[in-house]
Amino acid sequence: MRIKPGFELRDVCGEHIIVAYGEENIDFSKVISLNESAALMWRQAEKGEFSAQTLADALCDEYQVDAYTALRDVTQTIEEWQKIGLVEE
Repeated sequence: MRIKPGFELRDVCGEHIIVAYGEENIDFSKVISLNESAALMWRQAEKGEFSAQTLADALCDEYQVDAYTALRDVTQTIEEWQKIGLVEE
């Protein structure tokens, strides 16, 4: 998987916001706000190809969370990102 072109994470007044840019995203009218752990996942995903496991590993490295919980949460987040068109396979 990878982040679709035209989306980037910005910090706006202490909030983590996904911003759309480019002609292909001109109709994207959603404001996506991420919490700290989702922002960490996004930054990991920005590095290129990713899987649920690579993002879960990043969460485990950063926070005191077990692998099962991290993978479950990452899977749910990726599904949400796919629904709104932020990532592609």
